[in-house]
Amino acid sequence: MADYTFRTLLKSTHEEAAKVPDFVSDIQVEASLTEEETSTFMLLLSEAVDNAIEHGNQYEPDKSVTVEIEITDQEITTRVTDEGEGFDTEKSVPKNPLDQENLLNVGGRGIFIIQELSDSMEFLNSGSTLQFTIKRDK
Repeated sequence: MADYTFRTLLKSTHEEAAKVPDFVSDIQVEASLTEEETSTFMLLLSEAVDNAIEHGNQYEPDKSVTVEIEITDQEITTRVTDEGEGFDTEKSVPKNPLDQENLLNVGGRGIFIIQELSDSMEFLNSGSTLQFTIKRDK
């Protein structure tokens, strides 16, 4: 069972995505996250929300992004769900943005960052939910 559970609903706009840092700051205080945990979590959650708004909901303001977070002494588990149609998670392998041929691409970094900095990441609900976990140092 989670020690802390947080949930928020965001519309698919840049203004709503800009609420993520305040949301994370509130969580940091309530769940006693370290500065390192908070900075990693803030980056990953921001990337996941931005991807859900842009790729999942395609900036349609009548669609929402649901963020659910469970925090225990051992880990922070986050699910970000959009209202888009999802995608074929088996065929859609993100390109490494550090590869020479991808260096100038403007997209493709969000999922790579989440994969690299989280301890686990998976797509659920045909790709409309991204779940990632960060292990805690306690």
